[in-house]
Amino acid sequence: MDLALLRTFLAVHRAGSLTRAAADLGLSQPAVTAQIRTLEQRVGRELFVRLPRGVAPTAAADDLARAVGPHLDALAAVAHDALLPDAAQGPVRLGCPASLTATLLLPALAPLVDEGLRVVVATGRSDDLVTQLAAGRLDLTLATSRPRVSGISAVPLADEEYALVGAPRWKPFDRTAHLPLIDLAEDLPYIRLYWSSVYDAKPPTDAALVIPDLRGVLDAAVGGCGAAVLPRPLCTEALQAGTLVLLDDPEIPPIRTVFVAVRGQRARSAPMVRVRDRLVAVAAHW
Repeated sequence: MDLALLRTFLAVHRAGSLTRAAADLGLSQPAVTAQIRTLEQRVGRELFVRLPRGVAPTAAADDLARAVGPHLDALAAVAHDALLPDAAQGPVRLGCPASLTATLLLPALAPLVDEGLRVVVATGRSDDLVTQLAAGRLDLTLATSRPRVSGISAVPLADEEYALVGAPRWKPFDRTAHLPLIDLAEDLPYIRLYWSSVYDAKPPTDAALVIPDLRGVLDAAVGGCGAAVLPRPLCTEALQAGTLVLLDDPEIPPIRTVFVAVRGQRARSAPMVRVRDRLVAVAAHW
């Protein structure tokens, strides 16, 4: 099998777009399209379904990506590192939304730091971090929605479930009653997500307490300051201890998919491959 065809296929699979894959590879879109058609003819399967915006992989494409992805990444990393020794690579610069720092990023990084990996972490909102990634200020970022930016490819890691929680004194819960709400920002990003998804409504009140850190929101909820919407992995320990309770338990809770987004050739270096593989391994146990 022609490695160039597989490399192009993997770029399209990860980018979800022929146009973005072409930009990543430094090829024209017609060249990428022609290579995908050639590969489809050789494997005898349709690999992508064309959509109004981008492409969607078929089951055959997902199987092929799982089979060839690790090997192509390893080859790319060897080629990259041969040209750029580890000492010249500098630290890996990672972006991470606040909701994922403690639950996903730090558990993934711990063994890599023990092995000598140097890391610089930037926190912030997902869309701001993707902007920094596109500008070259980050090598990789976690994102709570799939980035649609040229030159950036993203793969899904896990689904992040959200829970409406509060101290036991706020039970029983009445969503129509006045209840102090705690969130990261005054526009209530997490509360709005929950109310829209579960109740198909807007939050009943403004934020009573704004803390620009999810750990702080968690501590405030445990302290009885009001209700908060938190990622389930972040509040699991408090729920098990009984310091927090579920104020509501919908049959289908709000869920957002977490992606790992990478940029350009730096994404194929050995340190970046190690970080991505560790993130995938940790996310599998959420």
